[in-house]
Amino acid sequence: MTRIITFIALLIVGALSAQSKLSNFEQAVILFNQSENAQAKVLFENEVKTETENWLPYYYLSLLNATQALENKNDLVKMKALLETAQKNQDKINKMQPENAEVLLTQALINTGWIVYNPFEFGQRYSVDIEFIFQRALKLEPNNPRVVLQKVSYDIGKAQYFGQDTSAYCKELERAIELFATFKPESKWHPSWGLSLAENKIKQCKN
Repeated sequence: MTRIITFIALLIVGALSAQSKLSNFEQAVILFNQSENAQAKVLFENEVKTETENWLPYYYLSLLNATQALENKNDLVKMKALLETAQKNQDKINKMQPENAEVLLTQALINTGWIVYNPFEFGQRYSVDIEFIFQRALKLEPNNPRVVLQKVSYDIGKAQYFGQDTSAYCKELERAIELFATFKPESKWHPSWGLSLAENKIKQCKN
């Protein structure tokens, strides 16, 4: 029994030691992928204070702030501040990675946030830009599941806003789910999120 307890203790110590060797950025990505977004955001914010060449920390911050903004659409003051913060990080990656589909998607998400924030002021201004961004992203990475997912999510949201039927978009959601099975990120720290979101949306689509 003592040997078993000792063995388990060594495993725990080993796991903690391995985790401590990870950089702040790597730990942040792990937390992000576990949906521990508040903790991940703090680490990403610390990372960009010292790391200026790697586009990924800025990407995750842009994504987190834009997503959080949409989650706070009933608090316009908070939503506006989050969208502005998202765009500051987005400006960095737009310069670093202008032809990167993942980066284009975060810009589309921010622009969508502004439309939700004030459709009368920003609807016409950003809707054309968003469509153009999606076309560019699809041209760059037609088999990227997040490109397909985010475009169809936007299309569904637009259809719902105008009171239109959304059932026609179910097939595109199914295609996005299929693409997640074969898509290979450049590394384990590159974007790989979206499958659970697509699965939840397809359930809603079929109900």
